[in-house]
Amino acid sequence: MESSLLTILLLGFWLGIKHAIEPDHVIAVSTIASRSRNLWRSSLAGVYWGIGHTATLFIVGIILILMKSSIPDKWAMSLEFTVGVMLVGLGLSNALLLHRHGQQPETRRMIESRRGAPLSFSTFKEHQHDDLSYWKSAGIGLVHGLAGSAALVLLTMELVPSVWAGALYILCFGAGTVLGMLLFTTVLGIPFVLTVNRTRLNTVLTQLTGVISIVFGLYYMYNLGVTEGLFRLWLQIE
Repeated sequence: MESSLLTILLLGFWLGIKHAIEPDHVIAVSTIASRSRNLWRSSLAGVYWGIGHTATLFIVGIILILMKSSIPDKWAMSLEFTVGVMLVGLGLSNALLLHRHGQQPETRRMIESRRGAPLSFSTFKEHQHDDLSYWKSAGIGLVHGLAGSAALVLLTMELVPSVWAGALYILCFGAGTVLGMLLFTTVLGIPFVLTVNRTRLNTVLTQLTGVISIVFGLYYMYNLGVTEGLFRLWLQIE
């Protein structure tokens, strides 16, 4: 492998790590990491996010590189807009967690009777969310991958000389995002694991991630729609 291509691939890996810790990515995954009482499971949520993100980038990226095409601005910005919608949805899910928990005494009693022991709030959360959290993380990564594919493909076309080199670059970029999100979700999960037996504090932290996600999601949509002109593009007659 030529040294220049190796340098480009290493650059892609490094850019992938940096890409993983962009605010919208971190906020989205933190809403899932906050619900785990186990640090390893919290870390795996980041890995699944990276897998979903990489899969979408790879498929869309290779198709566009083969077609020597790019995503129109209107569609690229619309995909970005879905990230804002998703952030608001994830935030509402976390912010309303305590309310939902209070409205489900039957579910809690049923699980308690099955286990033969009182169920703590943290155990209840784990039972309720762990089965789906990994797939949910992968789905979040998939949406982020769609939203970020336009910029990555343009960068890939500028840096690499061939399709196979482009595929390698995207895979290296994806490996970087997996590693970056693994490290970051591990760090994010620590406060929630440490407070797992302090119900009130753990709940406050979980709800706080929801509020942050809602606020950032609304800002994200406003910035795209108003500041960057996406709403005007939607109203334009073809």
